[in-house]
Amino acid sequence: MIQTLAKAENQYLVKWGVTWEQFKTLQSAFEEIGGVRMTYCEGELEIMGIGLQHEMISSLLGLLLGYYFVLKRIRFTSTGAYTQKIEPSLEFQADLSFAFGNDPAKTDLCIEIVVTSGSVKKLRKYQLRGIPEVWFWVDGKISIYHLVEDEYVKRDRSEWLPELEVEHLEKCLLIDSQLDAMTAFEEKYA
Repeated sequence: MIQTLAKAENQYLVKWGVTWEQFKTLQSAFEEIGGVRMTYCEGELEIMGIGLQHEMISSLLGLLLGYYFVLKRIRFTSTGAYTQKIEPSLEFQADLSFAFGNDPAKTDLCIEIVVTSGSVKKLRKYQLRGIPEVWFWVDGKISIYHLVEDEYVKRDRSEWLPELEVEHLEKCLLIDSQLDAMTAFEEKYA
């Protein structure tokens, strides 16, 4: 199972009732296998194979948002997919994460690129960390969730980026050429 998962793009496995110690053991067994991401949240273990489409969307979205931040003079730190954890109940990596302002340790926005696995049930891990805003890119559409009184509420706009036209961003993410996508995005905001 491990070799198949490591070689196949976008494979997904969920196991419930896993202890923190079991998770850490499995995690160390997967250290040398590239293209695999593991998430642990309150006894639920997810093992995901990360494929080319996932990485292309994630990279392009990071480029477009970074460009937008520069154009709008938004102070930010791109914290990428760094590991966020609360031992012994939670450990995960968002596909993209950003801190706004001067404290890079305080994550303000996380983004999940969903190609074959995941749903809004993944919001629990962000809720535990108190992440104010979470986006999900699924099938070319971005859903935005804001943390309001410890619960996520779906919204049409980003609180951090209220001037960003999400529909335009979605269209740019679907353009085959990353250069053409960047150019289309630039035409809207430059």
